[in-house]
Amino acid sequence: MTAAQESLNLNIYAPALVGDDKRPLTIVHGMERALPGLRLAWTLSEKGGFIALTHRDEWIAADRTDGGFPFLCNDDESRPVTLTGWENPSGLAVGSPPRFDVNATLPLDAVGIAAAADVLDAIGEGARAVWGHASPWGYNEVVSQQFRDPEDEPHATPHGLPWLLRPRYNRAPEIPHYLGWLNYWSAAAARAIGFPDPARDADLLARSRRTATGGWVVRLTDAPLDLDNPAHLDALKQAYERFPEIGGRSTP
Repeated sequence: MTAAQESLNLNIYAPALVGDDKRPLTIVHGMERALPGLRLAWTLSEKGGFIALTHRDEWIAADRTDGGFPFLCNDDESRPVTLTGWENPSGLAVGSPPRFDVNATLPLDAVGIAAAADVLDAIGEGARAVWGHASPWGYNEVVSQQFRDPEDEPHATPHGLPWLLRPRYNRAPEIPHYLGWLNYWSAAAARAIGFPDPARDADLLARSRRTATGGWVVRLTDAPLDLDNPAHLDALKQAYERFPEIGGRSTP
């Protein structure tokens, strides 16, 4: 099984796991609660077949594959849901320690779209994340073309979106590297970018929700981002203009 092209991709960035860290199980249980009927009780064989996990929680607690937790999925090839996590040696900012990356996928259908904010909230809170996002599959490829090094010569970016400094130049770990359709911002990340400002963020606040730890889940558009939709593209550009700290586009 592979993640379908018609899927939502969730990426969460958090401090690296340490010792007997309970966050992997918290993330798994939180995602299952956020998507009714979901059971992440399978993994995949090398040939792509389902392997049932009889003692799943014990397996997750004991297995720190790549500094995270192993690949998990449901057993529905028509509506695949996946979850995994790993340690990334690249920190969230200049000189910062390794980070913990969590990736999940949801079907890009009515059920998946309706649950996406709850799932992003659950994973973000369970991971004690700094920031994260949920966006349609393929969006990260667009973002990758926005990144540049400080010395790079200017050239066109996809859809006229702004340049973003590569994450290794990020000046503070609390600053998100880029925007997505749904954005998880911890309380620290929200403070770092100046959200919310009631006078400037009325539209965003109408599509936002607080998290249990004082962070936010912020939705840029009602439907998942479609960069061929002029209204969606305009909303994304306006959000980048509103938060110049994101992607290292402002100076201290």
